[in-house]
This record gives sequence, structure tokens and C-alpha cells, in this order.
Amino acid sequence: MKIQTKINGHLREDEVEPRLLLVHYLRDVAGLTGTHIGCETSLCGACTVLLNGEAVKSCTLFAVQADGGEITTIEALGNHEKLHPLQEGFWEEHGLQCGFCTPGMILAAYQLLCRNPHPSREEIRKGLEGNLCRCTGYQHIVKAIEYAAQKIGSPDA
Repeated sequence: MKIQTKINGHLREDEVEPRLLLVHYLRDVAGLTGTHIGCETSLCGACTVLLNGEAVKSCTLFAVQADGGEITTIEALGNHEKLHPLQEGFWEEHGLQCGFCTPGMILAAYQLLCRNPHPSREEIRKGLEGNLCRCTGYQHIVKAIEYAAQKIGSPDA
């Protein structure tokens, strides 16, 4: 089946099997390996991407369900010369250890900050409920998102 998507601002047209999961489409067809495959049962959130601005677990959707959609992956945020404030926050506030959950955490946090630019700690924790981290205990992740919210909200960001 032929699908058209816009991934990180670039239009794509690809022939895919109807049963191909979105996470595998992104990694294996589009070559964007920043989206991680974790549990493949929607429990961990490592595969979180934005589909039409909504954080979704890409292991729960078929690629054909994204036909006509706009997908944002971790590769769209920042670059080697300038990190996105969320990436910078994870770096500065030690919000990652092994880094496996980080892309999904950052995209869930991105959606949160788009909806609520100044979330409380409780709102940050609520916004990350579908994403698991087995290393950090979440304190540093929450601080990283607070850092980003402050940085995004400052006039020189």
C-alpha cells in the first residue's frame, strides 16, 4: 500500500505492508533510528513520536494510519550545533542515564510544553505518565523539563 507522510518537515511517499508498525516504518523505511523500540506493547513510551501534533506510541499504530499525517521524531529537535531547550535541559539537569527512554520522554515533554508552557511539577509528572524510565527516578527528568520551560519562556531563547 502506498502512503504519503510528512516526516520532520519532509514529504515522503513509500510503499508499505499494511501490517507494518509506525515505529518500524520510521526506523527501517525512513531511516530515523532515534525512535526507540522498547516493549512493543505501549507500556514504556520509548517509541513516542508526534503525529499531527499529538504524542503517540508508534508501536501501537500501523504506518498506514499515518497516511497523510505529519510526523515529528526526535531528529527534528535541535542539531549538533544547537540543542533544543528540552535536549539541553536533559543534558544540564542530568535527566538521562542510559538514554533509551530519552527520545520518547522529550517528545512527550514537547507536547506538554506546547499545551502548557509553564507546568507545575505535578503537571510535568502527569504529562509523562505513559513514559517509563528505569534509571533516573524521574527527579532529574522533571528538573530538565522545568529547565526547558524556563528557557523557552525567556526572551533570549
